[in-house]
Amino acid sequence: DRRAHGTMNSLTKEIKKDDLKIVEGIGPKIEDLLNKAGIHTFAELAEIPAIEIKKILEAAGSRYHMHDPTTWAEQAAMARDNKWNELK
Repeated sequence: DRRAHGTMNSLTKEIKKDDLKIVEGIGPKIEDLLNKAGIHTFAELAEIPAIEIKKILEAAGSRYHMHDPTTWAEQAAMARDNKWNELK
């Protein structure tokens, strides 16, 4: 049992998470929504079409409908590629 539990812990620690709040328009609550949808890294966010992110936001309720994710993938790609000056 102990060994199995230890394995689970090491697997959990291996999940890489980026600070998605670096992307303009993403705050703590939206970052949480994205994480719950399985999006944890800049690389993952860069691959998701804006229409799919919009569906996640719309499913979360009317308070998220005003957010525009059209540039989030591009911003996430810059962060993924360490292009911090371009991201600013």
